[in-house]
Amino acid sequence: MFGIKMLGCTLVFSLMTIPIFSDEKTKVTVVDRPNINSVNTSYRQNKKPLLPQNFIKLPVGAVKPEGWILKLLELQKEGLNGHLGEISAWLDKENNAWLGTGTDYGWEEVPYWLKGYGNMAYILNDKKMIDETRTWLEAAIQSQREDGYFGPYIEKNGKPDLWGNMIMIWCLQSYYEYSGDERVIGLMTNYFKWQMSLADDQFLKDYWENSRGGDNLLSIYWLYNITGDAFLLELAEKTHRNTANWRQRSTLPNWHNVNVAQSFREPASWYMLSKDSADLMATYNVHHLIRNTFGQVPGGMFGADENARMGYIDPRQGTETCGFVEQMASDEILLLMTGDPFWAEHCENVAFNSYPASMMPDLKSLRYITSPNHTISDAKNHHPGIDNRGPFLAMNPFSSRCCQHNHGQGWPYFIEHLVMATPDNGIAAAIYGACKASVKVGDGKLVEIVEETNYPFEESIKFTVHTSGKVVFPLYLRIPSWTKNPSVIINGKKVMADLVAGKYVRLEREWEKGDQVVLNIPMNLYQSVWHVNQDSRSIHYGPLTFSLKIKENYVKVGSVETAIGDSKWQKNADPTKWPSYEIYPASDWNYALVVEDSLPLEQNFEVIRTMWPSDNQPFTVETAPIEIRAKGKKLIGWSIDNHGLTGEIPIKESQKFEAQTNNITLIPMGAARLRISAFPVFHE
Repeated sequence: MFGIKMLGCTLVFSLMTIPIFSDEKTKVTVVDRPNINSVNTSYRQNKKPLLPQNFIKLPVGAVKPEGWILKLLELQKEGLNGHLGEISAWLDKENNAWLGTGTDYGWEEVPYWLKGYGNMAYILNDKKMIDETRTWLEAAIQSQREDGYFGPYIEKNGKPDLWGNMIMIWCLQSYYEYSGDERVIGLMTNYFKWQMSLADDQFLKDYWENSRGGDNLLSIYWLYNITGDAFLLELAEKTHRNTANWRQRSTLPNWHNVNVAQSFREPASWYMLSKDSADLMATYNVHHLIRNTFGQVPGGMFGADENARMGYIDPRQGTETCGFVEQMASDEILLLMTGDPFWAEHCENVAFNSYPASMMPDLKSLRYITSPNHTISDAKNHHPGIDNRGPFLAMNPFSSRCCQHNHGQGWPYFIEHLVMATPDNGIAAAIYGACKASVKVGDGKLVEIVEETNYPFEESIKFTVHTSGKVVFPLYLRIPSWTKNPSVIINGKKVMADLVAGKYVRLEREWEKGDQVVLNIPMNLYQSVWHVNQDSRSIHYGPLTFSLKIKENYVKVGSVETAIGDSKWQKNADPTKWPSYEIYPASDWNYALVVEDSLPLEQNFEVIRTMWPSDNQPFTVETAPIEIRAKGKKLIGWSIDNHGLTGEIPIKESQKFEAQTNNITLIPMGAARLRISAFPVFHE
């Protein structure tokens, strides 16, 4: 019988260090975490009394993408995020409260957009984009009042609404990392003093800011680590006690999908000051709590549509695109805090399997809701099958104000966490992807590390160190939990020792120019069994989950006619340049996997590697560089339901199958805009 692949975590961490290999130059150990008792002499760390972080994020722009990740960032630049300032009415400069030119404001839309657009500009070092970013940030800086408040002043029920400012503060933090502009520090200090002046009954009381107060908390820590101002610790406690309680054992403050993906990290963030392990455990608890019922699906997310609802747990329920990028950001932040490889693997799960399919391959339009089982993508209202009223499944450049502006943070933030610094003046790669990073190591010497790979579509990752002279530092590499028989090769010599999946290998040596490390992480077939969803199964290979290859029929439709009701175009925008698409299946999708339980997975499924795409975009049906050949039978009666959605998986005991067995092909889940990713099973 096939096993169930479970990604677990340890809440009480023990720092295990296993020396496994050494020679005259290299000391190799397997560790749970970096040594957080060391002090990095080049990068800012948490000041006491905050707990130290396990990894240190490099300044934005220090990590430059390569390979397919660079391709997707270039597509984003030429796509919706890169041009949104020209077409979204919320970003119109003529009458914009964020610019001080009028009274209209993109409450969250302006900072949401800048969060991705600005960081993309810094990473690409694009002068035009950087200048555009500065236009908005300069206005935000100049808007600060004498009392410390900045930006458009918004009241709800007689109380200031601070949610939009939380996002803009994050934009200003990235700008400071890039530019060193000290005005950011002055603005944040005065703004947080203004927050201190608010009575508790006036602070973080609106729904969104109350749920997401953890974002304010992280910004307070960020500033405290620069200034050391004691009042910021008091404000941190005030923020925590006025934020929604995400520390409950068996329920949540609310079940909105983006709130959950974004806010579940708040207890762990508070743990950095409280030092109470119960706070850290609370974040792990919320992560698993939402998935125990609503996350019995592949792709790392959970079926919440707008809000998770009991009775709506089938893999045809989906997640907002906002939810994908906020979950990735949470995973990245928690990786920095805890060092737990679990968060790196979960970030990859969402980034490789869920997020890419939420947008058109050219990144010029997106859909609000994307599901693991998703076989029709039209502009109809599917309520109550999904918890939204409107055309939330079509690929539209105006597929809801929030996701339209917020989606752009996904790839820039992902890139920024590909390479990190460590407390012991080293380098870490925990999330993998082709890139180049400039990092200060050892006693402050700048080195460049180049990561070459087509991961997650291949098993080998090569790191090359470029340095002007010899330098001693440790290099940490994550060994994925799903791999078997991993190996490390240093300058052509294999490290003759057992590496431990789910931990880090630490390589400390005197590095010289041109030194190379090759990490081989063999990928194997494994599966998940979703017991609460009719024992449906998902097939995985390394970090990739696979979906049925469905022929996708794209139908161009008017972007104005199919737009969501709250969308607003700039008056000079040309909607014909930004088309919407409905996607319909042009091949059958109602297949169950044919599985012979007595055989290993490798005899039920055949992995086929195909040509690498010439355009470097691997996330399409036509260009996916890896496939799985399988057998399938059509499940009788599984069809589009009365809400116009992929029908729920039929009850296991009532399933009936056609007699004919067919050859079917599976492709990576992230390449499938139409997909079946949780399959019924026919047992041979």
